[in-house]
Amino acid sequence: MVNTHWLRSFTALVEQRSFTRAAGRLGLTQAAVSQHIRYLENQFGPLLTRRVRSIELTPAGKALLAYCSEMDHAARRLQAKLSDADANKGVIGFITPDSVGLALYPLLLDLQERYRGLIVCHRIAPDADILDAVLRNEYELGLVKSEQDDARLVCEPFSEDPLELVVPAGEEVRDWSDLERLGFIDHPDGVVMATRLLAQLFPGNAGVRSLPQHGFNSQISLILEPVARGLGFTVVPRHARQAFARADSIQVIESATSVVDNLWLIHRAEWPLSSRASMVLGQLRNRLPLIQRSAGDGWIESQNNSPCGE
Repeated sequence: MVNTHWLRSFTALVEQRSFTRAAGRLGLTQAAVSQHIRYLENQFGPLLTRRVRSIELTPAGKALLAYCSEMDHAARRLQAKLSDADANKGVIGFITPDSVGLALYPLLLDLQERYRGLIVCHRIAPDADILDAVLRNEYELGLVKSEQDDARLVCEPFSEDPLELVVPAGEEVRDWSDLERLGFIDHPDGVVMATRLLAQLFPGNAGVRSLPQHGFNSQISLILEPVARGLGFTVVPRHARQAFARADSIQVIESATSVVDNLWLIHRAEWPLSSRASMVLGQLRNRLPLIQRSAGDGWIESQNNSPCGE
């Protein structure tokens, strides 16, 4: 069994990249941190290379750091399990894509206001980071845009996120020339999303890249701002549009044709969800469209608009 005080000193040193800063973080003297590292190196061999104003881990140091991370995750899981008797208390970690995150976060805060013992940790990230964070047990729950077949994960349908053509309020879009007149407000997924939706709305169109670009923004919460000011149109997921505060300044061009992204809930399969995670999921599913697999291969959608907690 490795001395936990030594491991804390080693982890702090790696994170702070300085003996002085590590000592300050731990409330120890620099000499004590150096002694702990020396004890570890006597046991495992050289762990780090000291350079001017920095340190570099050796292979043994990297292995020990991974061990420290595993021990930390194990301690967190143990704490969560031991404190799981009350579903209304403890940390709930939820990592999601950006658009649905805009819709979910206020609902999570509603729950935190209602259950003061609940601690909400929410992060917005791309799918690859979401998968990694759930697999590393950094977040208990995640939402991704594609179905996963990893045996370590439970993956089930959670909600949908239809794509929408959003234009300034009062504008009419009858054909491709109207989009050329308005101009395109792009974003990181803009061309891909617009290509998918506009191919359905305007078959045989000249392509999104042929349209004049009137702006670009990488922040999902700000993409609709130039649209609201009459500077162009864009294509975004419905959750992003619904979270936009100035709803009266924009409008959605309705169509019988739709393009829908399914959102998949993921969590680790090796152990059951905490009682608070199960409670939170039950509450959220009362507030968002839920996709359920039918008896066949298709999908059916249900909608429950009851208030949170009812």
